[in-house]
Amino acid sequence: MRYLMMTRPSTTAPDERMYAEMGAFIEELTASGVLLATGGLGPEEIRVVSSGEEVTVTDGPFTETKESVVGFALVEARSREEAVEVARRFRRIVGDGESVIREVFTP
Repeated sequence: MRYLMMTRPSTTAPDERMYAEMGAFIEELTASGVLLATGGLGPEEIRVVSSGEEVTVTDGPFTETKESVVGFALVEARSREEAVEVARRFRRIVGDGESVIREVFTP
């Protein structure tokens, strides 16, 4: 099963220890085939809404900064519990903050 893990911004400042631990964590997950993709997200949003034949494009941002998503990881896990454990390990490395996990449905 695939899961999209999204991270909200935090007030914890990254340091050299965090970068080293995160690098090792990413290497481990990539080598094991769990981590499929990861990245940070910029603050700008573009909203595309369709209604009938009309498509409207609006530049953002639309959410409060604390509610935005600043990073993501796409993982392949055997179960929901395994995905939660990956997220727990991530949170232990980066410190205080919030992450959201959503199952990705594939054909």
